[in-house]
Amino acid sequence: MPQSFKEAVLTIGEISDCYSPGLRALGANSIKIEVSNTRKLNGRVFLENCLQSRFSGENLWDYCFGYSDRAWFAEVHPAQTSEVETMIKKLNRRKKWLKTNGKPLNEIKAEKAFIWIASGKTAILPNSRQHRKAIESGLKPISKLML
Repeated sequence: MPQSFKEAVLTIGEISDCYSPGLRALGANSIKIEVSNTRKLNGRVFLENCLQSRFSGENLWDYCFGYSDRAWFAEVHPAQTSEVETMIKKLNRRKKWLKTNGKPLNEIKAEKAFIWIASGKTAILPNSRQHRKAIESGLKPISKLML
């Protein structure tokens, strides 16, 4: 049965203590996400920080947030050709976690839930093998997410 974003987070033991309301808790990265209706915001989880002890030494996806009770996953990361493999690894780890421990969030994730937000200028060569791999993985860096 579908549940709210907050309920989904609170049912996942390893992240239940990491729920925060709104997006301001994203700190400086809050400016990278803009929503048309703030009433539809359902909170956020700083996944990288929350799961760091469990996945020690691994690069983890940064944030999960709820908008219209759908789960979105945002990664603020340099958008450079040399970073594409890292981003694909992060994406695959997050998807694997969602199929196991994160099932409640997986059940309510948005259609295009995984967003790569460039931390600076995008510098991925458009005709490169890395660009093709990123697109095939569903990752295309954007400068700002607007919902």
